[in-house]
Amino acid sequence: MGALARAITYATFFVGFLLVFLPARVLGWSGVRRPAAIALPQVAGMIVGLAGAVLALACIVTFAFVGKGTPAPFDPPRRLVTAGPYRYLRNPMYVGAGLALLGAALFYGSPALLAYVAGFMLVAHGFVLGYEEPTLRRLFGPAYEAYCEETGRWWPRRLRRSPPS
Repeated sequence: MGALARAITYATFFVGFLLVFLPARVLGWSGVRRPAAIALPQVAGMIVGLAGAVLALACIVTFAFVGKGTPAPFDPPRRLVTAGPYRYLRNPMYVGAGLALLGAALFYGSPALLAYVAGFMLVAHGFVLGYEEPTLRRLFGPAYEAYCEETGRWWPRRLRRSPPS
């Protein structure tokens, strides 16, 4: 199975569980229902959510075509990915997922879902620090170190026209 097919398969499970199933449970447990009308908060939520989804999808495609792997820790990219959204952030996929969740929290006006977003980002941060960064340092050595120096973990340091060196 090609890298793109594997990436889509694994991303479907990730998105389905962490970004659809669990948030739906949070909304159900908190008693939040779909808004009766579409107003400014719902439009803002749709825009933020769509931006996050597009960013996450761009990351999945970049992992498959540039990295020749997937976002899944058990099937990682074979090459260090510094192109596409990774030119500006080291973790744009988590940012995209967080924005998609934030969009849902805005759409539903749900404090419980907003708390889920915060928890998701805290867990992602812990995973990045405890597993991803040490693993990438071990696999890609000086190239990853240079990438870290040039590219922010969660926020762009500066916009550049070419991939990190």
